[in-house]
Amino acid sequence: MQKSPFIYGNTVSETSFTNRVSEVEKLKSNLLNGINTMIISPRRWGKSSLVEKVLLEINLDNRKTKTVNMDLFSYNSQEAFLEGFAREIIKASTPKWQEWLNSGKDLFKRIIPKINVGMDPVTDFSISFDWAELNKFSDEILNLPEVIAIEKDIKMIICLDEFQNLAGFSDFENFEKKMRAVWQRQKNVTYCLYGSKRHMMTDIFNSPSKPFYRFGDIMMLPKIETVKWTNFIVDSFILSGKQIDESVAAIIPKLMKNHSWYVQQLSHYTWNLTDIHATISEVEAGLIELIQANSPLYQNEVENLSTTQLNLLKAVIKGEYKFSSVAVMTAYKIGTPRNVSKNKTLLINNDIIQEIEGRYEFLDPAFEIWFNKQFFNTQYFPLSDTMDNK
Repeated sequence: MQKSPFIYGNTVSETSFTNRVSEVEKLKSNLLNGINTMIISPRRWGKSSLVEKVLLEINLDNRKTKTVNMDLFSYNSQEAFLEGFAREIIKASTPKWQEWLNSGKDLFKRIIPKINVGMDPVTDFSISFDWAELNKFSDEILNLPEVIAIEKDIKMIICLDEFQNLAGFSDFENFEKKMRAVWQRQKNVTYCLYGSKRHMMTDIFNSPSKPFYRFGDIMMLPKIETVKWTNFIVDSFILSGKQIDESVAAIIPKLMKNHSWYVQQLSHYTWNLTDIHATISEVEAGLIELIQANSPLYQNEVENLSTTQLNLLKAVIKGEYKFSSVAVMTAYKIGTPRNVSKNKTLLINNDIIQEIEGRYEFLDPAFEIWFNKQFFNTQYFPLSDTMDNK
């Protein structure tokens, strides 16, 4: 069975990675030159794939640089994070698992780790600490990359995905100050901190009152341009033995508003429905399949909204933006000006809508299509609008 060239469920492979040439060059240059970098963008815009590609290139070309890439989504406490941080740093420092066993006496001065290695050291290596000691001497864990880098005469690059999740830890404010105080003094370690909740990431790194203000370079990840997506789709079809005309391929990123996840997903469905040559019919069928596949998520999204929040989304989708005007509040039943302001902030903070130059739009293009169909009975496939804007 032929393998689809389009990937949307995981970080993309080398062949499926699309364009982002300038972003790759900038991030790679920053990390190799010791410039801490924060990447901020909405969910599913390709941050993780970008970081993985850059780290892959660094690992291939720089033997004296060791890299770590941690996803913090599943960590629910400061203690669990510190144990995971220590484990990943030690594993990255050397491929020899025998050296991991000796790290307890060699690397730690004030705390005593419990180290376990299973039958498969690569996947079954754990390190734990007495949590009372861990909280007291957490700075020793936070400074572990620098200690290892100096001892081994290497550089380390630490990438932490979903960094904003740490804000949910108890006593995060003090932990945040400690992280910044320790990490800013390190000379041989560079950090890449990224996450998908833009308002939280922006608040952590762009607020003068916060410890991580001006910790490094902030990259606001943009969307990939339509023409680049179009070329990628056409080339991917050809390489897999199928064809799609440029005019048809261009419809896919336009429908999905250049949203990386959805462009890959709609391209996959279109490709999968194509025998030899894709037409608009395959794109239309692919879009229907995409919306149906994601409908349970969208249904859950709206069920968690209040009536006034739902009505505010209806106003957004109809192009309204003067939400506090009497006409709009009355027509859409979105409550008082105070309710409008509160709900607007909530929808923005939850990355459901965004404000651009005083106007508002859905962040999720497929959710917008589903919402339009669900509440206004519009067609899934707005063919005339798409073709008119080619």
